[in-house]
Amino acid sequence: MDPAGLRRRFGSELSTNRAPSRADRHRRFVRVRAILAGGLVLGIGAAATVAAWTDEEHASATLTAGTFSIVGATDGATFTDHPTAPGATLAFAVSPSAMVPGAVVYALYSVKTTPTSVAGTLQLTADAANGSGLGAYLTYGVTAIAGTICSVATFAGGTSIVAPGSVPTVSAAATQAVAAAGASVVNFCFAVTLPSSAVNAAQGTTVTLHYTFGAVAS
Repeated sequence: MDPAGLRRRFGSELSTNRAPSRADRHRRFVRVRAILAGGLVLGIGAAATVAAWTDEEHASATLTAGTFSIVGATDGATFTDHPTAPGATLAFAVSPSAMVPGAVVYALYSVKTTPTSVAGTLQLTADAANGSGLGAYLTYGVTAIAGTICSVATFAGGTSIVAPGSVPTVSAAATQAVAAAGASVVNFCFAVTLPSSAVNAAQGTTVTLHYTFGAVAS
């Protein structure tokens, strides 16, 4: 068969197996480059998502508990701690060692907070044992006074804490505020009386009166 006949009979096969032309190679190169470009675009997009910039804010706080402490003074000036009984000894202006019917003795006790203490309240509490011995015949009262001189006049002009004429086992019903860091002082003026009606059985008896100034932080 001549070459023309061969081309007519096997033209499609021959065209399929022929070497790619320059135009074919160019078109194939363009398609591959487009595919690669598309892959590069996708790759850049993924990398940008993974490497996104971030930032943070933080907050913290340090908490410290305060302290609460009180001190007392029998002279209104020399303050110290008396945490347990019997505590400080009240300094009566007139000696209470030989009381007779009708006698009244006065004594000061001052309370404040320490320099590093928070504020709080005070409440005077009487000991149940105050009613023993001579205490069975005594009466007393307490007022809060402005200064440190506890006398018949300042007692009468003070704010009542325990009503005069109360038996020694009566406690204060109300509280008194005490400022932080010793900024204010509460001056308690005690008046202890052996009534003129005291019977002979009171002679020679004795008692140690004990009072507690309970304090609560506020």
